[in-house]
Amino acid sequence: METVAPAVDLVLGASACCLACVFTNPLEVVKTRLQLQGELQARGTYPRPYRGFVASVVAVARADGLCGLQKGLVAGLLYQGLMNGVRFYFYSLACQAGLTQQPGGTVVAGAVAGALGAFVGSPAYLVKTQLQAQTVAAMAVGHQHHHQSVLGALETIWRQQGLAGLWRGVGGAVPRVTVGSAAQLATFASAKAWVQEQQWLPEDSWLVALAGGMISSIAVVAVMTPFDVVSTRLYNQPVDRAGRGQLYGGLTDCMVKIWQQEGPLALYKGLGPAYLRLGPHTILSMLFWDELRKLARRCQHQDT
Repeated sequence: METVAPAVDLVLGASACCLACVFTNPLEVVKTRLQLQGELQARGTYPRPYRGFVASVVAVARADGLCGLQKGLVAGLLYQGLMNGVRFYFYSLACQAGLTQQPGGTVVAGAVAGALGAFVGSPAYLVKTQLQAQTVAAMAVGHQHHHQSVLGALETIWRQQGLAGLWRGVGGAVPRVTVGSAAQLATFASAKAWVQEQQWLPEDSWLVALAGGMISSIAVVAVMTPFDVVSTRLYNQPVDRAGRGQLYGGLTDCMVKIWQQEGPLALYKGLGPAYLRLGPHTILSMLFWDELRKLARRCQHQDT
């Protein structure tokens, strides 16, 4: 891939993913509701206000209005900016150091960069999940936190649970983004290179990045969805006065309880919206990032 300064990659990566987030946030709202529906209940024993992607979009719009499809957008943009800014910055550093040229280097660099980004962005993802779960009582799934705004949510969590409360659930977020980032960055780089080698498309065409993003999105969704379900549950669960989760003790406990009480397929709840969200988000973010990097390189060449 073209080389640009890590600081430039920070800005470009954050900007590209925030732009993609604006288009994919409604899918994130639907995915969150589906993943919380029937929490720790056997299949067929609970009401299902959300059934499939299209019906769920209509259900959200009826319950919360069209604006409800953009619930948590501000928190989502904050998360994307923080997480992906850090992620692309450290991945760019790894590229400059030549680590990605080593066997398995792209996977390791993507995983480490993703883990760092997930940790930094965790408070924003916590608030985003809780805001997107909120709805009217008749359509509510999962615990309802009743936040009024992003700042209000951060203030409430800080006041009731302390600084550590803002990072509650990070144990599920770090593995989620680690595997997703490793799959995304590694497969995008290799897929783009493969498409270029086939010479089906002009080398500098944006269609090359689009094709690479389409291939990358399949890998991301396949490995990320179980961790995504667990992460949503950990972030949204109610807590006691000590700030401990009342439903799950952590990543492993959550995964085991979902498997035992809801069945193994429950780890893929919301798979359809997850792909429809992660697919376009991966394609758009990697496409925007790739095109912005090309623009940055042209500007560097003109300056020299």
